[in-house]
Amino acid sequence: MEINDSSKRPKLAVIDYGMGNLRSVVRAWQQVGAEAYLAASPQAIGAADALIFPGQGAIVDAMALLERTGFDRVIRDWIAADRPFFGICLGLQALFEHSEEGDVAGLGVFKGEVRRFRVDPGLKIPHMGWNSVTFDPGTGLTDGIVSGQDQFYFVHSYYIAPVDPGLATFHTDYGGRFVSGIQHGNCYATQFHPEKSQAKGLQLYGNFLRSL
Repeated sequence: MEINDSSKRPKLAVIDYGMGNLRSVVRAWQQVGAEAYLAASPQAIGAADALIFPGQGAIVDAMALLERTGFDRVIRDWIAADRPFFGICLGLQALFEHSEEGDVAGLGVFKGEVRRFRVDPGLKIPHMGWNSVTFDPGTGLTDGIVSGQDQFYFVHSYYIAPVDPGLATFHTDYGGRFVSGIQHGNCYATQFHPEKSQAKGLQLYGNFLRSL
């Protein structure tokens, strides 16, 4: 998907809370037709059509930065108002109540915790590289993506364990089945990195834009 008329490009605020290189995320959204920009403060979100929460690094540091900047309140309020939201990797994990990584509280948007992989010693942690996702048909987010076949890029040592199984939209197997993506209203989040997942990742981002 690509939108050539700039007046019709959805405005996406990508949260810049001081962690990681976010330029690749911005570029990926721009490539599929969004007017994506970094927002280093809640005030910089402006009149965005959607809020993007990418994340990498340690959740302890991320939560401290979110609280320091005020983005923690913004994210909670944004999702509570059912405004379009997309979380990526740590941007998924931080939505839950608690993480075993650093024994830290998350945003508590959803009930559940983030757990460290406990897998066969033959499997490396972090789970890093390409893996497939499975999902039930019927959601526009997965248009053009084949369940159990198309591959996405992962890099993580922890996974989410939601209390509500109805949140789960994607599952992946790595020494056992885990939830690799969720949806609740207009809130979407994935454990994998669409911006690092080549054509299928861009397909997913384009599908999200079409929902705006």
